Amino acid sequence: MSQHLPIRPMLCPPGNGVYTVNTAKERKEELHQLIYKESDPLKVEKIWEKTLDNLKDVSLSLLGVCSDCGGGIHRGANWGPLFLRQSLYALNPLYKNSNYLDLGDIRVIPHLLHDKYLNDSTIKNCRRSLYNDEISPLPVSPLSQTEEVLKSFYKLNPQGKVITLGGDHSVSYPAVKAYLQHKKNENKKVALIHFDAHTDLLHERLGIDLCFGSWVTHILEDLPGHDFCYQLGIRSSGKDRGHWEKSFGIQQFWNYEFQDQGVKKISQFIIDDLKKKGVEEIYVSFDIDALDETEASATGTPEPGGLKVDECLSFLYRLKEEFSITGADLMEVAPFLNMPTQKAKINPEPQATLLAAQSILNFFVESML
Repeated sequence: MSQHLPIRPMLCPPGNGVYTVNTAKERKEELHQLIYKESDPLKVEKIWEKTLDNLKDVSLSLLGVCSDCGGGIHRGANWGPLFLRQSLYALNPLYKNSNYLDLGDIRVIPHLLHDKYLNDSTIKNCRRSLYNDEISPLPVSPLSQTEEVLKSFYKLNPQGKVITLGGDHSVSYPAVKAYLQHKKNENKKVALIHFDAHTDLLHERLGIDLCFGSWVTHILEDLPGHDFCYQLGIRSSGKDRGHWEKSFGIQQFWNYEFQDQGVKKISQFIIDDLKKKGVEEIYVSFDIDALDETEASATGTPEPGGLKVDECLSFLYRLKEEFSITGADLMEVAPFLNMPTQKAKINPEPQATLLAAQSILNFFVESML
């Protein structure tokens, strides 16, 4: 029995996770030609599936989750993984590295979020559609599938590291949860570094408890303590820093503090705190709207007054010098959104956002491979 059988039905080749009226056939074929030197869908599927046989042996994997059903302002982040892969592989032929594996994309039904919101009849119908098996035990919603895929991945490859590409920020919920639970089983003390313009600390949004604005709230119990969550770049919130830190026990560093104190001082404070707590490994969740809108406006909620790419990279490189980064995600890149808030810059959108995101993604690859 193939070692990847538990997760194979929930996955499809890289780039194929976007399911819309516009199937982006040419763009997907361009990506497949780049990775596999083949564009015929059936041949691509066979080549990609064969690569999954290496799942147990690779040190770094990439997973795309083309889901924006957990967003709620401007949609379009479902296209992020496809566009980011194109720029990644054009610059860095990672697919030639034996220590790297592109797991592909979650097979997303774009109307769904999490299985707990579905009735039995809907789950049955979706299993028939996805797996041709209405009594399959497999989940059908992107958040549920992502968690299941990553749990299985960590069982098969306990030392493996994963970079997850989204998708709206709700996708971080299963990615971070699976990572934290795995590290807890491994008796590793880990921390979460979360870059974002927003706190994502709602309990629910319009009655939905798992979404882009609430995912952090629902992974805190899986951390060694709530204060092992560090949020950087916050600047758009109806409450002040004191409210969030007192209510949740997390640690925040708002964007004005970066302007007042500088990256070096804040990074040293966080590094010292992590060492004091005995943290061994780090997970980084990066919402592209942590960046100022002049550097990244092709996203659902661009915000002025944000961090610069160089500031984020300076912080991350200092972090890398002291700790192992063993999990990461990059969320909310929405290439088809050209927001009117964008100010004049050398690169028009979406190129500006993609270049900024690519810099962060390159860091993750460099640090984790």
